[in-house]
Amino acid sequence: MGKIISFVNQKGGVGKTTSAINIAASLGILGYRVLVIDLDPQGNATSGLGVLKRNLKLTATDLLTSDTPASEVILQTEFENLSIIPSNRMLAGAEHELQNEDFTVLRTKITPVKGQFDYIIIDCAPSLGMLSANALTASDGVVIPMQCEFFALEGLSQLMATISQIKKISNPDLSITGILITMYNSRLFLSTQVINELRKHYQDKIFETPISRNVKAAEAPGFGKPVYYHEKSARASKEYMNVAKELAERI
Repeated sequence: MGKIISFVNQKGGVGKTTSAINIAASLGILGYRVLVIDLDPQGNATSGLGVLKRNLKLTATDLLTSDTPASEVILQTEFENLSIIPSNRMLAGAEHELQNEDFTVLRTKITPVKGQFDYIIIDCAPSLGMLSANALTASDGVVIPMQCEFFALEGLSQLMATISQIKKISNPDLSITGILITMYNSRLFLSTQVINELRKHYQDKIFETPISRNVKAAEAPGFGKPVYYHEKSARASKEYMNVAKELAERI
């Protein structure tokens, strides 16, 4: 039965979607069967995996707000062992429709397909609304991509409080799979300061490999590809592969 992992951070611009699609692609390259669920109305994970949003017939919106089964929404990407439940801007409306529902809609809808995958990666919206609550309720673990800056530390406290609340209300088995440092620059003293502060409180949760700022990783979504398929020798390709291996050991 596949392990479900949400990539969550209510702060935008921290490399959440980039990390989700590149770790998913790396897991696929390692031989795992992977499904990405794009639960962000921006649909960046969808376009980042080469799926044209304007051509979509069924999306995550249909999954959450209709009787459409997950099996009909899943698309196979061109990348090894990697499928996706795509999204577009219509998903923003689904959030409002879920206001009167409980947090278990997504979990109920994807349970029938869990056995088809080793990992299900959910790319959450940069908010802590009903979509993210549904993702966390469905998940076994959480990966928190976090930029090396002090404002990110403040946001982390809020996110941890939300995760604790979800554990109490709807998913007592939810755990933190890891905190992923993104946009890392070893030459900046600030990066070292932030990591040292994180280690005081979350030492065992921080992934060993931080993700550096990398031009090839920034370029790759414009080509609709994970960075490994865009430039295999890129530093980010190696870093994401290392994180994927560590994630597979953790969960």
